[in-house]
Amino acid sequence: MAKYFDVHPDDPQPRAIRQAADLIVKDGLVVYPTDSCFALGCRLGNKEGIDRIREIRHLDDGHHFTLVCKDFAQLGQFVQISNALFRSIKAATPGGYTFILPATKEVPRRLLHPKKKTVGVRIPDHAVVQALLAELGEPILSSTLLLPGEEEPMTQGWEIKERLDHVVDAVIDSGECGSVPTTVVDLSSGEPEILRKGTGDPSLFE
Repeated sequence: MAKYFDVHPDDPQPRAIRQAADLIVKDGLVVYPTDSCFALGCRLGNKEGIDRIREIRHLDDGHHFTLVCKDFAQLGQFVQISNALFRSIKAATPGGYTFILPATKEVPRRLLHPKKKTVGVRIPDHAVVQALLAELGEPILSSTLLLPGEEEPMTQGWEIKERLDHVVDAVIDSGECGSVPTTVVDLSSGEPEILRKGTGDPSLFE
């Protein structure tokens, strides 16, 4: 059975955050809220966790996972950002964007797009995730919690707990979450290409 953490959306209880972070460190798979939707997350080096996310979501090898980072400094350890792109990405973070960029050697090969050697990165504007990332000291490997055959992500933590009780290790609930995923911008070629329009204003990259 999954643990259930009911936390305050703006001032999450440190004890609950510590317990959730400890589960991630011990290779657990957690559901957590973001500034867009609920997400599935695990530790960067957790191969079993990645396989579990693929299984829950029925994902193929071409799926871009996202590294959810605390800040711009952490993001810069995992992707290559040219001087030309630096300012535009910095202006759009934290916020509802996922950026596809060439990965550095810090990213395990199995997380990269098989042909492009790219990875998705984002910095969320959400107190609960920020607290979790601060406690962990490293990014969370994530994927939007969108179940197979469903058009929209679930928005209620208690419902997620009921549905996924035996396939995840914890659910962090800070109230109703959004159902619109991030805006995905592919910057790997140097020119912005919007792959999905979502919570982030796409006009910044059009």
